[in-house]
Amino acid sequence: MEDDQNRSEQASEKQKKTSVMELVGKAGKATSDAAQLVGEGYAALAEKTKLLAQKPQQAVLKAVDQNGNGKVDIEDVIIMGLKVPGIRVDRAQFLQKEFQPRLPKKVIDDAIAFNPLHAQIPSDLIEQVADEVIKYERNCVSGIAAMLGMPGGIAMAATIPADIAQYYGYMLRAAQKLMYLYGFPDIAVEEKGQKFDTATMNTLIICLGVMYGVAGANNALKAMAKALATGVEKQLLRRAITKGTVYTITRKVAKWFGVKMTKQLFAGVIKKAIPLVGGVIGGGITFVAFKPCCDKLRATLQDTMLSNPHYCPTKEEDQFVISDEETFVEAETEDGGVTLP
Repeated sequence: MEDDQNRSEQASEKQKKTSVMELVGKAGKATSDAAQLVGEGYAALAEKTKLLAQKPQQAVLKAVDQNGNGKVDIEDVIIMGLKVPGIRVDRAQFLQKEFQPRLPKKVIDDAIAFNPLHAQIPSDLIEQVADEVIKYERNCVSGIAAMLGMPGGIAMAATIPADIAQYYGYMLRAAQKLMYLYGFPDIAVEEKGQKFDTATMNTLIICLGVMYGVAGANNALKAMAKALATGVEKQLLRRAITKGTVYTITRKVAKWFGVKMTKQLFAGVIKKAIPLVGGVIGGGITFVAFKPCCDKLRATLQDTMLSNPHYCPTKEEDQFVISDEETFVEAETEDGGVTLP
């Protein structure tokens, strides 16, 4: 009888273990099924988000294409920037305003007619004004970027062209002011019909290349300064900028910016879709990045034949031939821009 009881208890224990294993198996299957459903749901959500993000990205790319060549390139950035109110700088008015409280009228008139070096304006005063210019423009771009960078979902991606226009607009304004302080003549930033002058466009492209540290851009700018200081004919300089050795650097800068613009536009679309992040990142990054760009341009402009009476050209600079013996190249359409969908 005792044996029967033991066998009964063993059978009962075995049945319990079987039930537990069945429960574990069912639970495992349920967990696996749930995980599969979650995975499928996540994949579907990710795909939907991707599709939603593509629409504003395409809209942004089309809005940024200012020159109508079907791409987003550095020319689009410059055109948008120069169209922002207050970005174009009148050279004579700028020099008059900055130096009027500090210098005699005769000296200011000389600086306007020629340049600050010719007027023998002290270098420490020029550096002081340059500091003020960079500080002012940096504060402007940071405030605008923080305001326009406020989040609001993917629908707010339409504000990205305004972000780009404001940022590069203030950068171009800073570039004009610094070039005038360090001896460059007036830059024709006015539109002729619906187009900006090609030489002006390429000059500003070189400036942006210097600001972002693109190889060769600083030497190209120094070569342009040398040509202006030594009296190279305006037409020859124009040809060098639009088709000659300087133009080869212009193409290089344009290709570099094509890659940069791709990343900026895509990051901008994503940033606009993330709540509470856009405004902080927009203001912070632009504030930090703006000054180093201006400082690079300033460092190059400080040491040219238009600004330094003791300047000696470098071998790298002399590689840019700006004369009637220069070999000219045909403009290429391949500029590294982002092709529109």
